[in-house]
Amino acid sequence: MTPALPDDFPVIERHAVRVVVLDADQRVLLFHTRDPEHPRLGTWWELPGGGMDPGETYLDTAVRELREESGIVALPAQVGPPAWRRRASFLHRRTRHLQDEVVVTVRLTGPGPEVDEADRLAYEREDYFGFRWWPVDEIVAGRERFYPGRLPDLLPVLLAGEEIDEPFELWS
Repeated sequence: MTPALPDDFPVIERHAVRVVVLDADQRVLLFHTRDPEHPRLGTWWELPGGGMDPGETYLDTAVRELREESGIVALPAQVGPPAWRRRASFLHRRTRHLQDEVVVTVRLTGPGPEVDEADRLAYEREDYFGFRWWPVDEIVAGRERFYPGRLPDLLPVLLAGEEIDEPFELWS
């Protein structure tokens, strides 16, 4: 059940996938992000990912979003199961998103590469202004703002192979 949402912007409901990309050095790719239309939100670090296109599976979305946002080409066999399930709402531009998300893992066999922005959408080029391969322990101990908000608490649980059903998060 979703609590009442703020009556601030039109609502778009969708399904989405977030990807925990873990490199061979046990570091996770996060994008430094902002919303130019809501400067009061400040900046945060978020997992790659986004909305599912019509007819896509979570595997399709994970592979597509990772390639579009980072240039990393993953095979469906590299994508872990949708072990972290959540429902969240956040502002983005002039819309309130309400989405059912799954979080999956992609494990790389080498060190995390540089990000290739060539296939990003125009708004992603504006919103993402940096990236970093974060050691897991720095995320867990981090004082930064993250999306998903409970990433520092739930990342170790996900990486340990446990299932997560997270309650609703009103992120912004």
